[in-house]
Amino acid sequence: MDAKRFEEYYEKIRDNCARVIIGKDECIRNIVIAYLAGGHVLLEDVPGTGKTMLFRAFSKSVGGSYKRIQFTPDIMPSDLTGINFYNMKTGEFEFRPGPLFAQMILADEINRATPRTQSSLLEAMAEDQITVDGKTYLVEKPFMVMATQNPLESGGTFPLPEAQKDRFMMKLSLGYMKREEETSLLSRESSVDILSQLGQVVSMEETFALQKLYHQVEVSAPVKDYIMDIIEKTRKDRRIILGASTRAALALYQASQLMAAIQGRLFVIPEDVKELAVCILEHRMSFAGVVRTNEASDICREIVDEVPVPTEQ
Repeated sequence: MDAKRFEEYYEKIRDNCARVIIGKDECIRNIVIAYLAGGHVLLEDVPGTGKTMLFRAFSKSVGGSYKRIQFTPDIMPSDLTGINFYNMKTGEFEFRPGPLFAQMILADEINRATPRTQSSLLEAMAEDQITVDGKTYLVEKPFMVMATQNPLESGGTFPLPEAQKDRFMMKLSLGYMKREEETSLLSRESSVDILSQLGQVVSMEETFALQKLYHQVEVSAPVKDYIMDIIEKTRKDRRIILGASTRAALALYQASQLMAAIQGRLFVIPEDVKELAVCILEHRMSFAGVVRTNEASDICREIVDEVPVPTEQ
């Protein structure tokens, strides 16, 4: 396996997205990792930080079909999955697919929808299939859901249940730009105009090939033990009611392999695990008492820091 292929793949996407979103290389890198691992991303941040713009730039960079769904309290599951309607001309029922039948789904303000509608995403995210009126349809791969939610709304109208949060591989936050980056943004061309000029920079063939190859990245026994030490620590900490799941452990393992690959290595080091641990684990855990988003991240980071890092023998 040639790790340089992963480096070049990431750099092409990063440079293309950076034409629209300034100074967010780490976030772009993590989205690339989730995409190649077949995972989904939850973006939680204040309005106006570029969440939607970033995902649109990313979807243009990798190609494939793209749909944006604006979640509201009155949106129904059939508005996502599609419906069977009666065609009076043919006298037969025909299936009209909904916006979930795309490769890149932007679920905007997902926590504004009711639990019933949120659950219609669950099957697609977990099993890569959609069932309508008893008939199952496979989603087109590569398939990725990026959902946004606003932390200022106290979790939104209907906070996501633990089972659905666990389906997101990562929870990311863009944050504000640095002053000099934001100053340069004020006088440049409109981001919408730049976005309209973006083209696809990686092929589907490249994506499918790398999705198969990254499993060859070596993870040593001490690094595997390090991952499990972190997972078990989340389950034993008195501040946490519900620790990280087995799915979380697998996500951290796979993401660490991809982190190593896009940095040109064929083996995982503990720093790969440590750098990704918070964004993969924090949203999956339930905390005792009322804990704000930044406090939850701090607790998760403390837990990771407390776990001894394996050293080279």
